[in-house]
Amino acid sequence: MASSDVSNPERSRPIAIAPAPSPTHLAAALNQPMPYTCQTCAKRKVKCDKAAPTCSTCRKAKLDCLYQAPAPRLRKRKLSNDSLVERLARYERILHQHGLLLLDTEPSLSLRWSEPETSGTGNLHTGPGKSRYIDSALWRHLGVSSDDGNEESQGVGGAAASPASDPLTAAFLAFGSAQNLSLLEYHPTHVEAMLLWEAYAANVEPIYKVLHVPSAVQAIEMASRRPEMISDSKECLLFAVYHFAVFSMAEEDCLRILGQPRAASLQRYYFATHQALVNASFLRTTELSVLQALVLFLLPCRYLYDPQTFWILTGVAVRIAQRMGLHRDGATLGLPPFDVQMRRRLFYQLLPLDGLASQMSGISIPVIPDTWDTQLPLSINDDQMWQGMTSLPEEQKGATDMMFCLSRLCVGQFFSSLGKQPRDHGEAELAISKAESEVEEKYIRYCDIVNPLHFLTIGLARSGITALRLRIRLPNVRSQDATNAERRAAFKLAEKIMDTDIAAYAHAGLRKYRWYVKPFFLWGTWDSLILVLTTLWRRDGLLSASETRAAWEKVGQVYQNHAELLELKQALHVAFGRLTLKAWDAQQPSNGSPEPSFITTLRCLQSPRNPTSEPKDAEVAEKACVGVPSVNDASAASPGGSLSGRIHAGNDLDLDVEDWISWDRLIQDQAQSGGGYQNMFSDDPQAG
Repeated sequence: MASSDVSNPERSRPIAIAPAPSPTHLAAALNQPMPYTCQTCAKRKVKCDKAAPTCSTCRKAKLDCLYQAPAPRLRKRKLSNDSLVERLARYERILHQHGLLLLDTEPSLSLRWSEPETSGTGNLHTGPGKSRYIDSALWRHLGVSSDDGNEESQGVGGAAASPASDPLTAAFLAFGSAQNLSLLEYHPTHVEAMLLWEAYAANVEPIYKVLHVPSAVQAIEMASRRPEMISDSKECLLFAVYHFAVFSMAEEDCLRILGQPRAASLQRYYFATHQALVNASFLRTTELSVLQALVLFLLPCRYLYDPQTFWILTGVAVRIAQRMGLHRDGATLGLPPFDVQMRRRLFYQLLPLDGLASQMSGISIPVIPDTWDTQLPLSINDDQMWQGMTSLPEEQKGATDMMFCLSRLCVGQFFSSLGKQPRDHGEAELAISKAESEVEEKYIRYCDIVNPLHFLTIGLARSGITALRLRIRLPNVRSQDATNAERRAAFKLAEKIMDTDIAAYAHAGLRKYRWYVKPFFLWGTWDSLILVLTTLWRRDGLLSASETRAAWEKVGQVYQNHAELLELKQALHVAFGRLTLKAWDAQQPSNGSPEPSFITTLRCLQSPRNPTSEPKDAEVAEKACVGVPSVNDASAASPGGSLSGRIHAGNDLDLDVEDWISWDRLIQDQAQSGGGYQNMFSDDPQAG
């Protein structure tokens, strides 16, 4: 075999073996992209379409295109349990050497960082318009930089993240894109901006004192002329003001100022505020103006979001506030007097907002801990404050710009304290009397009833005190242990609360605050309405004929002011309609007056037009129900499959008239569903 191989020249010649095709040529032959970016594009940090043999980017730039497979990843060596324990022990020793960890006499392994429950010794790192509160021993000892711009945006990884790469922003702001988009086309003209500011200053600012009016009007004056020059943080605050202004306006005002319907304007500025918050990276912000914008955005949006989402969003705002140290009083942190007051104002708008969101969602756990020590803002006017001031004036004893907010906080604090611990009747009455004296002495005595805001301040404060007194009497009334004298006292308290709601609607000067009064339904109105109607239903001689007639007049006025009660969008409205009819049938006014229209409407909604009725009765019923939507009318059904137009919706809502547990559950459900005022894009807040 060996000799024949040598003698055969063909077999002894080396055989040429074709080289294996490179991945680049193979991809080109198969007309497929490369699985990785070319080296040239990777170095230039530009997009590569991975085309083979030359990508389009290199081809256009006339550069060499080189593909090289990335080096394989090194597999991490799995640490044994012994190695983990050794490393943890070494880290604990290092922390102990630097005073960051106290070791017990008997060393033990712990993976939980222990912090004092309430240290109260945090540090506030400030910058221009920014603040970051650090109350962690670990971060304090590591020496956090006061340069908030770098600290807040870089995080652990060191690289700043853009809003587009922030998944939390995308999750919380589902409307629109989570990318940083220009909003120049959404800005109003200078004239429109100033008119929107006037509407905000008249309708919203007295109710929610979040801004400093002289500073805000100056900022809007300048920014509305050159919107392309403003920062992202200032832009989101501007849009929040525009959005809230439109929300508070009537339909005719929107047409006059903006030249388009209220619904269209509201959607426009809702989106713009949404996107502006994304552009300002609000989840990582430490700027007060961004948090102001978020709070001003959430206040009207509580009628849009479902309660669970709204509670989460207010929780986000609370966490941002805590990161900025708003739960610590600025005076003790050494901040300038102007900043101290603005932080206090914002904190005390966020505190009740989060409490409201908790109630709406059925959660009783507050997001803000009980360790906050922020003081109430001073009762002073905006023109007594300015940026750069070195000291604040003494708190005024009289009417100020802060009077409405402070009186509401005063009553709200007593409402909160009354429910935290059980009290006997006498102790509760003393606490309420103390609250009444405080609100009367500090605020109401200085009110001028001619001033619409002062009128609303008086009505809300006194209605709140009355609701407190009704609340401590309701348990005996509900259990039917109350004497006739106690029942009459509770009935009169309930009527006083209804009187406040009626007076608020009758006052022409309060029309600009109708957006606030309409869904708020004032303190304790539901309890008072149910108590009045159950008292009328019992027909036990407690009320005289004149008292019965006066009570029905008040009920009729409430129905007239709150048309949503006849729309029956909530289960509570359905049950309340049934209670109204039962009370009317049990005890009508004895003056022989015709049946009021709201009773007729409720009857028509309860009893569908029955073709089997006697002709005469059917004809009478048909005439009485002209204009009332049919119970089978699909347009009467509100979103979510509610019980609109269906008082006869089934036995599940056929409550016992004095089943107060079920009434409480319905009131809670109604609050969790947004209070029956959810369609903020179409409802006119000043209608009715």
